[in-house]
Amino acid sequence: MSYNASQKVKDLLEKIVSLEEVQTALKFIEDDQDQTLENQIELTKIEAPTFHEENKAKAYLEMFKNLGLENAEIDSYGNVTGLRKGAGGKRKLVVEGHLDTVFPLGTLIDPKIRDGKVFAPGICDDTRGLVVNLTVIRALNAAGIKTSNDILFGGTVEEEGMGGLGGMKKLLEFNKDVTECLCVDGFSAKGIVYQATGFRTCEVNFYGIGGHAYAAFGVVANPLHAASRAIAKISDFQVPEDPKTTFCVSNFHAGSDSAIHAIVPQATIKFNIRSNNMDELNKLEARIKAAIQEACDEETARWGKDTITWDYKQYIDVGAGKQDEHAPIVEANHEVIKYLGYDPLWIQGGCTNANVPISQGIPALCLGIGDEDNKVHTLDEYFPIKDSYKGAQQTLLLALILSGIEGKTPPLHEM
Repeated sequence: MSYNASQKVKDLLEKIVSLEEVQTALKFIEDDQDQTLENQIELTKIEAPTFHEENKAKAYLEMFKNLGLENAEIDSYGNVTGLRKGAGGKRKLVVEGHLDTVFPLGTLIDPKIRDGKVFAPGICDDTRGLVVNLTVIRALNAAGIKTSNDILFGGTVEEEGMGGLGGMKKLLEFNKDVTECLCVDGFSAKGIVYQATGFRTCEVNFYGIGGHAYAAFGVVANPLHAASRAIAKISDFQVPEDPKTTFCVSNFHAGSDSAIHAIVPQATIKFNIRSNNMDELNKLEARIKAAIQEACDEETARWGKDTITWDYKQYIDVGAGKQDEHAPIVEANHEVIKYLGYDPLWIQGGCTNANVPISQGIPALCLGIGDEDNKVHTLDEYFPIKDSYKGAQQTLLLALILSGIEGKTPPLHEM
């Protein structure tokens, strides 16, 4: 796409990178690559499936303390936070990665380096985001940079799956003075993720009388058949391409092998729906509920003996949100990516921790998303080492743009 950032953003970045201490910090991050990778492998080895992040949180807290962050703690929700105080500015930037991975307890995690890559489940998503924090802090310390505003560094819990971005929600709830967020979720320095895709994860239970598959045939309606009718209806939905809207029935449970010759009394489906527009998300959920009722009515009418009923549970509800493509934080990211030598990659939507601040009207970006399929969420996940330090440099420069450098450059919001 054709895109031109404002001159004030270009001028601010140019001023920042002209400073000797900033160049020192950028060079530090490049030279720190081996230490960063060592931390990354160390943390990756600690299992941290969603809702079981406590051991990784303890290790990460010690790293924060060793780097001199103030008020370093594990909060009551399980998030790790530490403050790098600014020079008295009134704003607060969050820079965070998430602690949890998608891999269950007992997954073999044995990082291997070959062909310039590190292979291990969770090595990128999102252990990389955690160690970007560490190298950025080390770089700021080594270069003696004091920001105008405070920076709260964090490792959040419950980003993945059924966690539903819960850690980020709580972080903002506990820190109501946060004014901007950088959510690091990967290694790339190319992507611009500035939108928030809303999503919901829900469960529907279908109920009937149940009975013997032979003796009760024609006497009772079948909840499993009603669930199947509902899935068939949902699968035929047409949804908008723009704003991108999606649906997926992802779980279907009923019966057991011990009752293989039975009409089940209950069947359950779970589904996930997403959209970059809240109105479309709400309309899609309403359509699904209508399809479920239609399916139950049809199954009930088919036998005319008893009534299929259903209930509905919403596990996760994350709001959609949007920032203008020329919002200052977006323009800043565009110019930083160009400075690092890449063509900015615009990514539509996003289901990341950045959803939470964006949906609340807080300027935010998700960093680390790029164009390489590095098998995240699979046992073959890998991290490409070459030039990976540039992702940390991107985070550093955006943090300095947003927070300002004491006596040298103003925070972006003052421009």
